[in-house]
Amino acid sequence: MLDAHNCYPYDGQWTDRINRALKAGFPVAIEQDLAWYVDPASGKGRIVVSHTPKATGSEPTLRDYFFERVRPIVEKELASGDRSRWPLVVLHFDFKDSQPALLHAVWQQLGEYEPWITTAVKTVDAHELAPLDVKPLLVTTEDSDAQEEVFYKEVRTGARLRLFGSAHTHLPEGGTKEERDHALATLAPEKLLSERPTDYRRWWNNSWYEVEEGGEPRAGAWTAADAARLHALVDYAHQLGYWIRFYTLDGFDPAAGRENGWFEGYNFGSLEAAKTRWKAAIEAGVNFVATDQYEDLGALMHPGEARAR
Repeated sequence: MLDAHNCYPYDGQWTDRINRALKAGFPVAIEQDLAWYVDPASGKGRIVVSHTPKATGSEPTLRDYFFERVRPIVEKELASGDRSRWPLVVLHFDFKDSQPALLHAVWQQLGEYEPWITTAVKTVDAHELAPLDVKPLLVTTEDSDAQEEVFYKEVRTGARLRLFGSAHTHLPEGGTKEERDHALATLAPEKLLSERPTDYRRWWNNSWYEVEEGGEPRAGAWTAADAARLHALVDYAHQLGYWIRFYTLDGFDPAAGRENGWFEGYNFGSLEAAKTRWKAAIEAGVNFVATDQYEDLGALMHPGEARAR
């Protein structure tokens, strides 16, 4: 599915990102970067969507920007009872810090919306994956051990997990950046990921550096060897039982990047180059294809449907 990268405002700009993502076609994943803001007057903290851990208080709250925005969609889905479409939205958290106050507040807020959320029972054996009780929303987070402590280890056995973390990738160490980039793009998949999924860690998050050496900025023409590498990573993840995500596949003119708040580090240089990778990722079976160009990938994934919206 389309994974709407950094789907929140920066410094009050690009406030329409979530609306754009929700119009790009379902199912859709929506990334929300989270920070903790403490009001100096009241001393009370709140969860905000922010690109930096140093929140100012001007940022929208997670509750208002995401949960209340999707309320009509979720309530319509629950009323329909058509579970074949679920999860309709995957909410992907990227925490800007892992302080306990923020993590516990997120856990509590997810509890408020639990009737909307895909959950699984915490099993005695972490490697026994309980079946998902699928709802319109699925919540994922990344590989932080501090998050696992709150979102998994502090949960009693038999209670429900409200979100699911990603696996640890074994990144190359030592040598020059070029040597590390080469290793990342050529190591056998089992060298990058050796652990089986757990009840909590159910997906694998990858940069494009694992596919093409040097990632997006150094990508050349897409080759059969590149396609084979992508297939090997995807097939290995699925063989182990993980979902797999790649980020962030963009292709744009630098002027468009500045206008839209996109980053050169994720830029293949042209929309056509990005589309080539999107098609390859879809063909390989990638579960989450992250991009900032929601409409373009949405139109590729849902031809006709996007025009109707």
